[in-house]
Amino acid sequence: MIPDHVVEEVRARADIVGIIGQFVQLKKAGKDFSGLSPFKKEKTPSFFVIPSKAFFHDFSSGESGDVFSFLMKHQGMSFTDAVKFVGARSGVEVREVRRGRRGDDPRRPYYEASAHASSFFQERLWEWEGGKGAREYLERRGISRETGERFGLGYAPDEWGALRDAASARGIGEGILLELGLLKKSEKGDQPYDAFRSRVIFPIESVSGRVLAFGGRLLGPEGKGAPKYLNSPESPIFHKGEVLYGLSWAGNPIRRQGAALLVEGFMDALSLAAVGVANAVAPLGTALTEAHARLLARYTRQVRILFDSDPAGLRATFRAADTLLAQGLHASVVTLPEGEDPDSVARDGGAEAVLGFVRQAVDVLDRKIAILEEHDYFASIEKTRSALDRLLPTLRAVRDPRLRDIYLSRIAERTGVRAETLEAELGRAATGPRPARVATPPRARVRPSPRFQGLGSDRQLVHFVLKRRDWIERAGERVGPSDLEDGAFRAIFEWLIDNPELAVPPEGAMPEAVQRFEELSRNREVPPDEVFEDVARGIDVRTIDRRLEALDLQMRGAAEEAEKRRLLKDKEDLNKEKRALGPDWRRSTHRAAKSSQRKGESAS
Repeated sequence: MIPDHVVEEVRARADIVGIIGQFVQLKKAGKDFSGLSPFKKEKTPSFFVIPSKAFFHDFSSGESGDVFSFLMKHQGMSFTDAVKFVGARSGVEVREVRRGRRGDDPRRPYYEASAHASSFFQERLWEWEGGKGAREYLERRGISRETGERFGLGYAPDEWGALRDAASARGIGEGILLELGLLKKSEKGDQPYDAFRSRVIFPIESVSGRVLAFGGRLLGPEGKGAPKYLNSPESPIFHKGEVLYGLSWAGNPIRRQGAALLVEGFMDALSLAAVGVANAVAPLGTALTEAHARLLARYTRQVRILFDSDPAGLRATFRAADTLLAQGLHASVVTLPEGEDPDSVARDGGAEAVLGFVRQAVDVLDRKIAILEEHDYFASIEKTRSALDRLLPTLRAVRDPRLRDIYLSRIAERTGVRAETLEAELGRAATGPRPARVATPPRARVRPSPRFQGLGSDRQLVHFVLKRRDWIERAGERVGPSDLEDGAFRAIFEWLIDNPELAVPPEGAMPEAVQRFEELSRNREVPPDEVFEDVARGIDVRTIDRRLEALDLQMRGAAEEAEKRRLLKDKEDLNKEKRALGPDWRRSTHRAAKSSQRKGESAS
C-alpha cells in the first residue's frame, strides 16, 4: 500500500506530457498536445493530453484518465507499479507501507466540507439564474466559462444562509463550517451566517488539487466592513503562509518553462492562465514567506516577480525577492508600464504582450540599482552611503555563493566600495553594535512601568516604525511582515509598509489591529535609533529558531542518509547565523526598551 499523500505528491509533480510522450508521439495543439491513438489504429490524431488538468482523453476509443490510468491501460501496469514508475521520473521516492489499523484521516471531514462548498458555489455560478451578474462580471474580465470551470470558480449568493442550509441538508455540521470560516457567528441571533455573500469565489487548492479554502471578490460597491477581497481564515487544513494560489495547475508548466511568475492576486494569476501564460502563482493576501519560497523551489530555481510598479508594489517586490534569495532561488523583476497590472496587460494584449515584458525581466539587484540611479542616489558620498543601506539587505539575503560573489562585485563596481569592505559591513550588520555597559547606582535604576512590561519584539518593532516613519522603508527591507508572529502587529506593519503616511487604520481592518494602532498612536514616546537594530536582531533569532525547529521535524521524518546530511548541513548554517548575531542581543534589546521607556515616562 502506498500512502495517499505520496500518491498525491507523485500526481502533482508528474509531467504528464513528458511521460505519455515516451509512448505516444505528441504535437502541440493550442494549449494541449495531440497524437494518434495508442489504443486504436487511426490516421487522424484524436488522442489529446491536457496538461492544465493533468488529464488525457482518446476520442477514438473513449479512454481517458490521469497519468496512472494511462500506464495501467496502455502498459498493463498495476496501480502501485504505475505510481512507482511516475515517481521515479518525477523525483519522488515511493515506498509501500503495511496497512495499519489507524482510523481515517482526522482532516477528512474538513476536506469533504470544503469540497461540498466548492460544488455549491460552482452550481450557483453556472446553473443558477441568480448567478447571471457574476457570469457577466467574469466575461467582462475576459474569463470564459471554459476557463472558469477549469479553475473551479463559483459564486456565493447574496443570502445569509444559502450555504449553511445546503450543507445541513448534506449532514455537514455548523461546527466544521465555522472552523473553516465558511460560517460566522452572529451577534444578533443564534444561527451563524454565511461568511461569503455576493462574491465571485476562487477555490484555493493544495498542490494535489484538494480544496483547502476560498477567496471571494465582492460584486458591487464596497461597504463598511466589506473589503473587495476576502479570504478564508486559517483552519485545520489551511495555512495561508504555506499555500500559493494556482500552484495546483501551474506546477507542471513551471517545470517545463523553467521559471515561475509570481503575481499579487487571484485575478492576475487567473487572467494570465486564461490567455495561456500558465506558470503564474500568487500568495494569499500576505507577504511571501519562507514556506512559499521552499514550495517554489520544488519546481524551479527561477522566479520572476510581476507585482505592481507603484511604490507599495516595489516594496513588496523587494521583500519577496529577499525571501526567495534566502532559500537559494534566483529572483528577477518584471516591470510593467505605469498604471498597468498583469490582469490589464493580459486582457488588452494577450499572452504575447505579457511575455514581451517577462522577457525583459532584470535581476532584482540590477532593478534596485536602476531605481536608485533614477533618484540620484549615487550623486554624492552621503547619498551613496544611503544607497548601500538599501542594497545590503539583498546582498545579506542571497544564499547561493556564486550569486553572492556576483552581487558583491556589482555593488562594489557601482558604489566604489571594495568587496572586502562590503563583507566587513555585512558582518557588522549581522552582529550589530554592542552598547557599552554603564554602571548605574541601584537607587538610580528605573523600575519598568506596567504598560511596558512584557513588551514583545513585534510590539516594539511596530511602535518604532509608527513613531519613526522615516525608518519604514529601511525596516521593510530588513524585516518582512511574515517575520512577525502576532497577527495584529503584523497587519499594522503591512499597513505602514504599504502606506508610510497612514494616519488611520484601513476600512474593515481587524478590530484588534485597529485597537493596538490607536493605543500605540496615543503613546507620545519616540524610540531612539538603537531600538530598531536590537529588536530586528531579536526577530532574526526568533526566525532562525523557528527554522531550526522545522529542520528537526524534517530530520525525524527523513528516510535517506543523504537527506539527513543535507538537513544537518542546513542546521549548521543556521546555527552559524545565530551565533553571528552575538550572545547579548536579548540584553541589548532589554536595555533599548528600558531606555525608550524612560524617555517616554519623562515625556509624559
